[in-house]
Amino acid sequence: MHAIRPLLRNSLFNLVAAILACAALLAPRAASAEALLLIEADSGKVLQADNATIPWYPASVTKIMTAYVTLKAVKDGKITLDTLITVSPTAASQSPSKMGFRPGTQLTVDNALKMMMVKSANDMAVVLAEGIGGSIDGFSVMMNDTAKKLGMTQTSYVNPNGLPADGQITSARDLGILARSFLRDLPEYEYFVHIPAIRFGKRITGNFNKLIGRYPGADGFKTGFICASGYNLVASATRNGRRLIAVVLGANSGTARAVKAAQLLERGFSQDNLSWLRPSLGTVDSLVPVDTSPPNLRDEMCGGHRKRPASDDDDALIATSGGTSGSASATGGEAQVTFFTAGLQPPVMKASELMASAPAAAEPVLVYTGPTRTGTALIAAVAADADQQTVAKPRGKKSRVAKKPDAADKPKDAGTKTAAAKPDAKPDTKGDTKGDAKGDAKTKTAAKPAGTKHAAAKPAEKPAAHADQAAKPAKPKAATKPPAAKPANNS
Repeated sequence: MHAIRPLLRNSLFNLVAAILACAALLAPRAASAEALLLIEADSGKVLQADNATIPWYPASVTKIMTAYVTLKAVKDGKITLDTLITVSPTAASQSPSKMGFRPGTQLTVDNALKMMMVKSANDMAVVLAEGIGGSIDGFSVMMNDTAKKLGMTQTSYVNPNGLPADGQITSARDLGILARSFLRDLPEYEYFVHIPAIRFGKRITGNFNKLIGRYPGADGFKTGFICASGYNLVASATRNGRRLIAVVLGANSGTARAVKAAQLLERGFSQDNLSWLRPSLGTVDSLVPVDTSPPNLRDEMCGGHRKRPASDDDDALIATSGGTSGSASATGGEAQVTFFTAGLQPPVMKASELMASAPAAAEPVLVYTGPTRTGTALIAAVAADADQQTVAKPRGKKSRVAKKPDAADKPKDAGTKTAAAKPDAKPDTKGDTKGDAKGDAKTKTAAKPAGTKHAAAKPAEKPAAHADQAAKPAKPKAATKPPAAKPANNS
């Protein structure tokens, strides 16, 4: 009887392995929908992999590599966290999400890193790249050299922030390798990947990674979004001394990616008595790359069905019944996964409920412009940044109160019409943007002949633009024939 048991176990193992292999072949693949990966941080052992070696657009998870290259330069003594770097016109011109500093503004490597990792600030990624690599192209070479050394065979970089660019490619496999390398090579700097929030002047920005402060043991990494990639997330968590890394690419909302990552992590941490029946998936380095083009999810992510432009900072919640698209096959369905909150004790919560809850209270980390400061000098720097925010021109819609024109504003020719400038800013949904550039103004100005009382004209509303852009005044047209025409109506 004792001799038969091993044979039965081996036969059962082979049967289950065959069934799983057949199911994998028969199941519809979701290459165009999402890629998922779960690995052990220490060993690199793969616990789950779905489309993990399909090429993908990285979006702002690119900034993990930007942080890695920057902090490696700090560790090697080439720069320090206190090194001052300067905002260039190129950095200031990046699309949102960004800090919006004017060219010439200086800040430390330390503060730029915190702003980049928490707010996903595209301008700060360029500031770091130019400060360390001399230019975006120079830093991209450093990024690609590092990727090659780490074994990221499916990755190529063109810029440091992940905004859309030909040739900016990665995969869930390579992102898993990068996250492992960050934890292994830069343990003294890993606090940069799990800062819950930053405070700049009067403004507090929470981490776009919704697991931070919500999922028990969550301790990193970074989110990303562009229309072509969908919602991406690299996340890590530690429980009972065991650290796992989850990668989710192509989710349909900011909350969906967090829920999927939480489900992956929870399954990895939970005890599975049948784990010995599953065939080994090897290590993340041994996953075989797929030679294909990355899926383009632009229509799905940024089509007209969305009520507002999609962005990395997306608060849209997914339905709590039935899970999300593709999650049932990938994670067993939300109903089968529950979470223990404080101290890993009841009450039990679903993943979507956990992600929808308020994060744990945490003091935001102060960030500021200028050199490194402490004590009263730091307080003064924070106050100065707050004052700058107060005096800065508000963005968005302006007051519609009629303004009485100054003498200098009056046209020289009483019969001259003033043409209103047409807004040319359009919502940018290509990158990590909040869709806050909206052309919004309709302007009417009327000109009457001499001797006629001027009607109060509504001022032209400027389309909301980047903080460093200044609106140009409208130029009056040449004199036209006296009025009979109705006021011009431009939109």
